[in-house]
Amino acid sequence: MPRTLCSALHAGSGSVTVEGWIHRRRQLATVTFVVLRDRSGLAQAVVTDPQVREQVSGLPEETVVRVTGTAIENSKAPGGIEIIDPTVRALGGPAEPPPIELWRPGLGVTLPTALDHAAITWRHPTRRAVWQIAAASMSGFRRQLDGAGFTEVSTPKIVGQSTESGANVFTLNYFGSTAYLAQSPQLYKQMLTGVFERVYEVGPVFRAEPHDTARHLAEYVSLDVEFGFIRDHRDVLAQLRDTLAAMVDAISEKAGAAVETVGAELPFVPEQIPIIHFREALELVGAASTEPDLAPEHERFLGQWAKSQFDSDFLAVEGYPAVKRPFYTHPQPSDPRWTNSFDLLFRGLELVTGGQRLHNHADYLEALTVRGEDPAEYAPYLEAMRHGMPPHGGFAIGLERWVTRLIEADNIRHATLFPRDIHRLRP
Repeated sequence: MPRTLCSALHAGSGSVTVEGWIHRRRQLATVTFVVLRDRSGLAQAVVTDPQVREQVSGLPEETVVRVTGTAIENSKAPGGIEIIDPTVRALGGPAEPPPIELWRPGLGVTLPTALDHAAITWRHPTRRAVWQIAAASMSGFRRQLDGAGFTEVSTPKIVGQSTESGANVFTLNYFGSTAYLAQSPQLYKQMLTGVFERVYEVGPVFRAEPHDTARHLAEYVSLDVEFGFIRDHRDVLAQLRDTLAAMVDAISEKAGAAVETVGAELPFVPEQIPIIHFREALELVGAASTEPDLAPEHERFLGQWAKSQFDSDFLAVEGYPAVKRPFYTHPQPSDPRWTNSFDLLFRGLELVTGGQRLHNHADYLEALTVRGEDPAEYAPYLEAMRHGMPPHGGFAIGLERWVTRLIEADNIRHATLFPRDIHRLRP
């Protein structure tokens, strides 16, 4: 008999076969209730046959089984359906008791414990729902960009130069030479804009910064976009807005149940995301006009301000100082102290960095020389600029940060399958 998922059971299903894990087993005097869990949800089987009850008594929670019986309506059962007169077959040996009782409504363990036993704790419905939201976000990201004429690319994660940004990098021995784990696909996605015009990538990036905070990881998933023939960074921000809206739509469509499970509130993405200049942002938070960046407490304040002023969970801060941005960032035409770049704050946390890039070869030579860097070190990258590049720009979304803010978690590790930070390399 073909397998039926728990979520697909209904009173008219008749005889059904469900396969999954024993999520909860309750043995009473004359009946045993077995709650099965599969990728779609939960279903309850009611065992009254003495022989089957005895068999089930030897199958601990988390044992993988096949249950065949008749589906009937029962409003008190998970999903309103239960399976009666079941036969039960173990699809493997009896499971050892898990370190955490996964049948409880909440996980009820500390974050370090959850991370230490991630292979098990991710089975809990509230944990699994978090990554279902992440997966739907990536699906919406891809769907929007595919529909807008973008080409998905995959760039190297082992690279030969470490000066793409100010962040520290991981080094490795590459057949006797020094190589690095990529901090970003930035240079490659710009080069590929000269090939495909519009590109995006979903992949890992690595930052060897010794941060031990609730918002930093040594490895995370970056959703990168780059495209040509723009006017300035406002075109980039418009594309970002459409992409975020598509991600929210995909979450509603594909992971609505997961959103309910974790009690998340999806944001409304306005047609026009509110924008303020970096100078204005410094004034609002009471910071010195010489500050080159916004501190976390400044971002939180601005998030609250955007909510009160515009009823928006999003706020774009544009015009960051040139001294804070990478060499490839396009200056603000009216005042080169500032740049055609932005950070997007989502609920008071920096989520996205984006902007317009330089595209003229001569401008790159000047920008690198001013910063004391040797253009020869960037020869393959500059070759693309030397042979004709359109005005272009892009952005990068940190997936785990996005999900962290969606579920209002207090630590980015709640939204990371297997976190890598300064303390954790396993599991």
